[in-house]
Order: sequence, then structure tokens, then C-alpha cells
Amino acid sequence: MSRRTLTGTGATPRAAVGTVVWYSRDSDLGDPDETSVDPPTELERFEDAREAARAELEAERERTAERVGEQEADVFDAHLQFLNDPQIESGVSSGVENDLPAEHAVKRAFADPIEQFQDMDGRMAERADDLRDVRDRLIRLLTGSERVDLGDLPDGAVVLAERLTPSDTAQLDPGRVAGFATVTGGRTSHAAIFARSLALPAVVGIGDELHEVEEGATVVVDGETGELCLDPSDEHREEAMATGEVDVRTDPVSTADGRAIEVAANVGQPAELDGVRAQGADGIGLYRTEFLFLDRQSPPDEDEQYDAYTTALETFPDGRVIVRTLDIGGDKPIPYLDLPDEENPFLGERGIRRSLDSDTELFETQLRALLRAAADGDGELAVMFPLVTTVDELDAALETVGAVAKQLDAENVAHAVPELGVMIETPSAVFAAPELAERVDFLSVGTNDLTQYTMAAARGNENVEALRDPTQPAVLRAIERTVDAAHENDAWVGMCGEMAGDPDLTELLVGLGFDELSMSAVTVPDVKAAVRSIHTDDAAAHATRALDAATGEQVRTQLNE
Repeated sequence: MSRRTLTGTGATPRAAVGTVVWYSRDSDLGDPDETSVDPPTELERFEDAREAARAELEAERERTAERVGEQEADVFDAHLQFLNDPQIESGVSSGVENDLPAEHAVKRAFADPIEQFQDMDGRMAERADDLRDVRDRLIRLLTGSERVDLGDLPDGAVVLAERLTPSDTAQLDPGRVAGFATVTGGRTSHAAIFARSLALPAVVGIGDELHEVEEGATVVVDGETGELCLDPSDEHREEAMATGEVDVRTDPVSTADGRAIEVAANVGQPAELDGVRAQGADGIGLYRTEFLFLDRQSPPDEDEQYDAYTTALETFPDGRVIVRTLDIGGDKPIPYLDLPDEENPFLGERGIRRSLDSDTELFETQLRALLRAAADGDGELAVMFPLVTTVDELDAALETVGAVAKQLDAENVAHAVPELGVMIETPSAVFAAPELAERVDFLSVGTNDLTQYTMAAARGNENVEALRDPTQPAVLRAIERTVDAAHENDAWVGMCGEMAGDPDLTELLVGLGFDELSMSAVTVPDVKAAVRSIHTDDAAAHATRALDAATGEQVRTQLNE
């Protein structure tokens, strides 16, 4: 194939060289056989497929949250809503009653809603891909088709596709896939958002010209310039490989005037540890432990957890690893736990509430493993409790830690009590921050939940998307109050929400007084670079001006200035 460049929209500032692998989501069912349709049977098949799809979506949401991030995982909440949409359900029922097999009825029921979203502008148009994702999932389950495993592609593959849905993109392994390019899509598409989270070079919206690229061709995918170069020269390949490299600093960083800021990474699975270290993270600021409990029929025992925690500590022998105790609830299904079916699981039995009640045994086992790892592992271990909303909850958690330490003493098992902290995720925790900080070593602000609860704006609800901006004045003032409470009570304070990984907000966070920032690993180099350019006095003045703003628009104007 002759040398040629196709242009689209760059999704992430990375470039790579690889070999084309075409991916197609084929939902062509052919003509329906309407002669042998039994409507009750077809409706039952549809309900079975819908239940199986719901289980898949819930599991994928959890895996995506752990591997990529909560913000990216929110898209699966929208998929669950589409799965239960009355219009879709009515369309399927109507199709079946008119002698269509369930899979054909599903395809017809989704056709009009997909077309309606396609005709809209901006982010609403991206909902068409969400609907396609749900439609294709149902059809696959109804027809018994095998799912293409995008997590098992050849090393150095550049995936080309008409489009990539959230379910597709979430499967991509950045350790093997060089990048991807699509015919459709824009910078705000789910594929582009996932590419940035996974640090994958990607170009979206190239158009029909992309179909002319042959399987097996060598290409350069440049997510910064938005170009896909076919049959690149040796010089172009070298340039792309150099562009794909980032300025990674493995040593800790300080502001221009010498104030040290710890820049750590959020981790969801042991497989991420090497990649996190390769991006220059100082340590782990949020080690989600839910992955240990998912996709299995029984909980991990003490020794398995101990091995996982010590492995993380060995990865950062000179750094800090902050482990969040088990944070599960109605929104995170685990088959062997008796989780209630709650109308609003985000306001139900979550985090420390379950650890102090129905999951006490799991909590104590986890604490035993953590206290043992604190004594035996390299590096510095810290432990924080999720969704603490009252001082009583924290006191009970600390009492449990003390009781577990006494048990280990009695058994002559080596252990140590690590630094202990609290996640600040609710307005109640903000108001109680002074009393909480008196009792622990640190506070860690989880901006995803804090924004959701402060602004009464649920994740996955596109109608209130603008309110989920953590730079809303109310959220910024809650953050300021937390930082002040920590420092006034001799506790350090960190942030482990998505806000921490935005280099454009680093100066604001330094100005607010944060000691530690933890984020997706891909943004660590950029945040470290931002820290080094900041003067703390300027940052403090910058934060003051933002805090004085009365509206979200005024805050954004101030931040842009």
C-alpha cells in the first residue's frame, strides 16, 4: 500500500507504530423465520437475555471502574437504563406479537431510538453507540454467538473499526494494543475518553476512507495530530515512537519553590502495578481491594490478601501504598454476599457500613492481612476507610483495628498498625472533618462521590452532567474545608478522585493545600511536570480567586485565566 495519510480527530497525545487488525461487530441476522414463532416463548427468551445482559453490564462496570476509573465506568449505568427502557421493551413485545423472533424484534425496537440519537448534536449523538452496544449484547445472547475477545489481540495491533463501543474499548489491553482508529466518533466519544484513560494512541472520526486500509498494513496512529499514516517511512516510525514516549520522572517532585507534593496512582488490579511504576508514580494513593473479591464464588482468605498487599509494597519499596478497605454495596454485585436489592444503592449499604455490620468477618480478615503486611512488606502501608459519614463509624472501625491487633498479639503473629485514614466522600464527612482528623493520620478526598453527593447529581445521569463538575463552587468550598480541618489537626490530606489527574487543575489543588494527589497512571507524568512549574504563593492566590467565585462559570473563567 502506498504511503498516505488519513486525518481524523486525535483522542490522546500519544503516537505508536503497529499492524492493522480490523474489528467488526456483525449484527446481520438475515431474514426472520416468522412461521414458527411462539410469542410467549420468544418473550421468555428476551427476558432471559435481558437478565444475562444485566449481569454482564454490572460485572463490566465494576471491572472498568477498577481498571480504568469510576468516571469511565459510569457509561455502563446508562446502558443498564437503556436495557430497562419501557420504549425498548414495548417495541420488542410488539415485534414478537407480530411473529418476529426475539433477536429480530430487538433489532427493530432499537432502530428508531438509534436513529433519533444519531440526528442529534454533541454528546447526545454518542448515545447512539450506547444503544448499539446494548442492542448487540442482547442479540449476541439471543443467538448464542461468541464474543470477540479484544483483550487477546496480537502485540502491536492497531485496531480499526467502524466504531468502538464502551464494551469494546474497555477490553483493550494497553500492554498489547498499540492504538486504534475509527470511522466515526469525536473527541467526546466513549472510545476517545477510554483511550485517554488507558493512554492509548487513538484517532477517531476518520470517515469512510478508513475502510480502504487493509488488514495487516503497517501504520502510524498519532493521537496528537489526529493522523493515521499508511506505510510510514523509517524516519516517521522513529518520530512516532519518540512522540509516544513521555517525560517520566521516577523521583519525587516539588514545586518551583521547594514544596514537596506526593504524586501517586490509583490501582485496581495487581497487573497494573508495573505500568504504574513505569509512569513514575511515587506510590499508590488508592489501592482498590474489590478486585480480590470479584469474579469468584468465595471470598479470598487472609493469606491471599496478604500476598496481594505485600506485592504492592514490593513494587514501591521507597513509597507509600494506601489501601482502601472493601468498598462494596448494592452497586457492586458479589454473588456470595447477601447484598440487598436497593432502589438507590449509592445511598444504601456501602463501604464502612457493611464492614461494621453484615461483612464484619470479611472486614476483620482483611485487617489481619493488612496489619501483617504492614510489618512484613517493603515500603510504607496506609489504610483508609470508605464512605465514613459519622464519628461513631470511625470510632468503631478503629476499635476493630485495635481488636485485630490484640488477636495477632495473642497468636504471636508479626504485625504493625499502619497509618490510618478516612475517605471524605460526603457532605457529612466534610462537616465532621475536624473530629475525624483528630482520630486519624490522614484524610483523602474522593471527588467523584463528593461531587455526586454535594450536588445531588447521580453518576450516569446525563441530564445533570454539568453539575458533576468538581470545580462547582460548593464542591471547591467543601474541599477547602476538608484540607483546613486536616492541617489544623496535624493530619496530612490527599485526593484520589478524577480531579487529581487533571494537569489543568494541579495549580488549584496545590493552592488549596493538598499534600498528595493520586490519579490514573497515565496522567502522572503530566501532573508531575505541572507541579514542578508551580510557585505556591501564586497557587494559593489562584485558589483564593476560584473560591471567591459565585458560579461554576465564574470558576471556569478564573481557572482559564
